[in-house]
Amino acid sequence: MRSMTGESFRTAKRIVVKTGSALIAEYGKARTDWLARLAADISDLRARGKDVILVSSGAVALGRVDLGSPTPARLDQKQAAAAIGQPRLMAALASAFASHDIIVGQALLTLSDTETRRRWLNARATLETLLDAGIVPVINENDTVATDEIRYGDNDRLAARVAQMMGADLLVLLSDIDGLYTADPNTDPQATHIPVLTELSAEHDAMATGANASAGVGSGGMVTKLAAARIAHAAGCSTIITRGNREHPLRAIEEGALSTLIVADTTPARAREAWLMGHLKPEGTILVDAGAARALQGGASLLAVGITGVLGGFERGAAVAIKAENSPVIAKGVTSYSSADILRVIGLQSDEVEATLGYRGRPAIIHRDDMVRV
Repeated sequence: MRSMTGESFRTAKRIVVKTGSALIAEYGKARTDWLARLAADISDLRARGKDVILVSSGAVALGRVDLGSPTPARLDQKQAAAAIGQPRLMAALASAFASHDIIVGQALLTLSDTETRRRWLNARATLETLLDAGIVPVINENDTVATDEIRYGDNDRLAARVAQMMGADLLVLLSDIDGLYTADPNTDPQATHIPVLTELSAEHDAMATGANASAGVGSGGMVTKLAAARIAHAAGCSTIITRGNREHPLRAIEEGALSTLIVADTTPARAREAWLMGHLKPEGTILVDAGAARALQGGASLLAVGITGVLGGFERGAAVAIKAENSPVIAKGVTSYSSADILRVIGLQSDEVEATLGYRGRPAIIHRDDMVRV
């Protein structure tokens, strides 16, 4: 289905690319030639005006040889290997992108950073700032302190959570297989490739094979990639699963290389609104004036200048309701400020907020992307 996968790249505005350890490292060394070709593909996507975020495994694989253990088994060994390998991974990536005059910026995340609202706000703001500056964010699992991300398959799930958090249109999981087959093609000669899916069911899980251990460095198998695809699908993000060990892995997908495309049935914006509507239980209320109410209904963010009061106490990252005086709730969202700080800046212009609080916070009390109108 060349046309559909090609179309997914053509229409996507924001793409998250996940690479596994076996693609990044071989015999404890970075695969510099492959990284150079990946960087060339990402440079091409950026030249077409697309945001690209790279989620990369490989730190443990690059650091483990120095521990005298070819395959660290204990958690502390894996975390120590990550501490050694992390700077090597970033050095290899920085070198690969330098020939395209692209700067990379590292962000170390754990799954909790993408699932806890306050950390989610911080992580998203950091990544947005990098993208706005023309820098390619490289997200690495924070393996030196995390316990979940270096267990079975969580790197794929982390990539899906990043796609969800950043409102990505497309998640690309570069693997050691061309996508999903009806059975394990290594053992079943009757197995057939599935090029496109519009939904995922238990039947598809049954088709997936277990973790790939052949390379000795990866941990996520097809089961985990389908789990990641489900997360992305719910967030309005399509997913492509394909073999990454190609001359130009991303270009190859566009040119029709064998892959499985899981098509999202909504957009990231609509999926985010549905999630906000169904999952946020307000912890307090922000009162606004009539002008702010009209602006919010028109799709604007909530600024301090339009706020008239606060009901209840809440921390930054809390879900809150928004209403005008003596009126029903008109919106709800995730606040970038605590109730105490909002009370200090009520009615102030945006350029006065920093001087009053003593720190530079988010431009809006609640950004329009973190708000749903009711």
